[in-house]
Amino acid sequence: MNLKLFFLFILSLSIAHCQSKQTEIWEPVPEIIESTDFSTAPSDAIILFDGTDFSNWVTWGNKPPQWIINNDGSMTVVNGEGSIQTKESFGSVQLHIEWKAGTEGLDKHNNQSRSNSGVFFQKNYEIQILDSYQNPTYVNGQAGSVYKQYIPLKNASKKPGDWQSYDIIFTAPEFKNKTLENPGYFTVFHNGVLIQNHVEIKGTTTNVGQPKYSAHSNAPIMLQDHCCIPISFRNIWLRKLD
Repeated sequence: MNLKLFFLFILSLSIAHCQSKQTEIWEPVPEIIESTDFSTAPSDAIILFDGTDFSNWVTWGNKPPQWIINNDGSMTVVNGEGSIQTKESFGSVQLHIEWKAGTEGLDKHNNQSRSNSGVFFQKNYEIQILDSYQNPTYVNGQAGSVYKQYIPLKNASKKPGDWQSYDIIFTAPEFKNKTLENPGYFTVFHNGVLIQNHVEIKGTTTNVGQPKYSAHSNAPIMLQDHCCIPISFRNIWLRKLD
């Protein structure tokens, strides 16, 4: 890369960072509360990850994921190997997922670089995953937020190294002739605590700019690879609601 291209690259990163900060909200900060435990899959659930393999998942280009499967039945993100998504496409679902923020590098990382990930529905609508235990950040980007759209009602985060759970009801948006007919909705429980109460999705959850809808059909659920402290997942299942 020559010097001119290098400075253009740095300038573009700086502009993107400034644009991103325009949609960050830092107050009001959700109240911190204690939370409970997890649940097991019901009999009609589709098991997306049972701790043994990635048979239900692919990464970019439909390649096998390069994340790590651990001896305890969890999987851990390998940062830089890319996000993973389900082989199957889904509409409206009830999703259960358990996750654990990493404990290494806590002295070096904070804000959005501390166990940052997300679960994307139809590859467009993100419920943020983040270590939000004693880790201030913009509150529409903390754990449990509908990213850059809705602040969680409470901060039910556990400390890094402790398993946490999301139970999410996703009502998929409906399109007719490429026009939005009915918006999508999220209801989210974090460690058993209601943190999003049937909120109307405003469009694709973007980091820069305002959300807007683009017509699409059913699509995979995606788990995000994002810098910088690796995060782990286990016990992922869903129930189709349409």
